[in-house]
Amino acid sequence: MDLSKILSISGKPGLYLMVGEAKNNLIVESLLDGKKIPSFSHDRVSTLKEISVYTETDDIALETVFKNIFDFTNGKAIDSPKKLSSEALKQMFAEVLPDYDRDAVYVSDIKKIFGWYNLLLDKELLKFTEEEKEKTENSEQEEKPE
Repeated sequence: MDLSKILSISGKPGLYLMVGEAKNNLIVESLLDGKKIPSFSHDRVSTLKEISVYTETDDIALETVFKNIFDFTNGKAIDSPKKLSSEALKQMFAEVLPDYDRDAVYVSDIKKIFGWYNLLLDKELLKFTEEEKEKTENSEQEEKPE
């Protein structure tokens, strides 16, 4: 899973896939409707690779949080995260990430993370098993003397 090409643009709904670059902007494709639009330098753009979640000890990468959600839901989507109560969202997120910072991570952040997870899962952009196999194979190759 490569989160470096998946973007969040402040003020715009959903997630975007970077499909190209122009002279003064990025060309992005909405994962919601597939429309391609330009994103200019004044837009606040973040790659999902850069985003992390506050915990009591360290910040946890969003990729790890997605992996935890995937494991928690057995690879299934979360039913209507926007319709769940604040307490239900907090309780579910606590099961996914037990030591998240309850003062710094807001309910709106949790809804956004769950919504992004559902969108990425729907578009088949969450692929954990292949990555885990690659990491295991790479570490085994490094351990073998030649």
